[in-house]
Amino acid sequence: MSTAALPPASPESVGVSSARLARITPMLHAQIEAGILPGAVIAIARHGRLILHEAVGRLAPDNATPMPRDALFALASMTKPVTGVAGLILWEEGRLGLADPVERFLPKLANRRVAVLTDRVRAGHGPIETVPAHRSITILDLMRHTSGLTYGGRGTTAVHALYPASSNAAGASLDSAALLDQLAAAPLLYQPGTVWNYGLSTDVVGLVVEAISGQRLGTFLEQRLFRPLGMADTAFQVPADKAARLARPLPRDPDTGAPQSVPDRTRPLRFECGGGGLASSALDYLRFAQMLLGGGILGETRVLGRKTVEAMRNSRMTPDIENHIADLDPNSAGYGFGLTVAVRTEPGTLMGSPGEFYWNGAYGTLWWADPVEDLAVVFMAQVPGEQRRQFRPLINALVYQALTD
Repeated sequence: MSTAALPPASPESVGVSSARLARITPMLHAQIEAGILPGAVIAIARHGRLILHEAVGRLAPDNATPMPRDALFALASMTKPVTGVAGLILWEEGRLGLADPVERFLPKLANRRVAVLTDRVRAGHGPIETVPAHRSITILDLMRHTSGLTYGGRGTTAVHALYPASSNAAGASLDSAALLDQLAAAPLLYQPGTVWNYGLSTDVVGLVVEAISGQRLGTFLEQRLFRPLGMADTAFQVPADKAARLARPLPRDPDTGAPQSVPDRTRPLRFECGGGGLASSALDYLRFAQMLLGGGILGETRVLGRKTVEAMRNSRMTPDIENHIADLDPNSAGYGFGLTVAVRTEPGTLMGSPGEFYWNGAYGTLWWADPVEDLAVVFMAQVPGEQRRQFRPLINALVYQALTD
């Protein structure tokens, strides 16, 4: 039995206005009525207390089932911080270090070459000239997205064409050995440690965890993170007895009319991709967020040491690294990047505090934790279109405006 706790409390008892917090539900209903999404679940904790856990709308667009509070959602890149914690657990045990070269654990990724980005290569044409990497990819590079590994779907150069489009595409079509072979054969897009570039770095962290632990990533996470925190609904594959709780998106993009979908997480992945393969519920993920907010502990259950979490949620960006986080998410101006989480370093377009940390998912899920306000928020929806980008500023404003102290 888990000793992790997230006890409920009234909003007023932790400095939040119930009346102002109640503005969230009408906003979500308006989005549902406008045909942006079928339904959603939101969960909020302040000072370690659960003050809101609400579901709105329907579980799927083609049935009348109300959205349950324990609905399950494909997390996409919200998987990444979870995989990061797996790596941090091994760091605490002395089994890896941030400065370690990746080839210490995955020899196929040694002796990297880096593409020369000529105009022809940028236009999507080969051949690709390469130069030797100045140094090895490190564990820090992988956790910070400065490895030079990319996503094929995030660019149109001849280099991008050599990479899997996304973590989901990799997990659905490749086993771990085939992924390593593909990554080993492709040149890096940038020299390690020079550019923040979103890609398959966290998937490689997951493969490092598997290589060190001798376990599948999901097994390691279940034993070391999910079971201790009481995250009973988080896994790389949703079992048959929980399949009826899987949320579904609208069948067509509300803006373009193009068909849209999210992966069916009842089906097994070829490998358990640490960059995007998990499914979870809002309350499960709030337990994870609250553990990090609490310095590695939830209730009586400690997963990480306080200084380890501090290391995770401090920005590791240096002045000589090109920061392209805001290119990925325009709402992320003012953010650096720590160990698999973005970290607010200065004011931007959203409310919040210095040190706030987050990462979202491409299918419409989002979360953040604010240590100054002792606040953790998880929003779950399946909105794979561009409409998902409007929810982060909406939820951000409606949560912060409800704080009273």
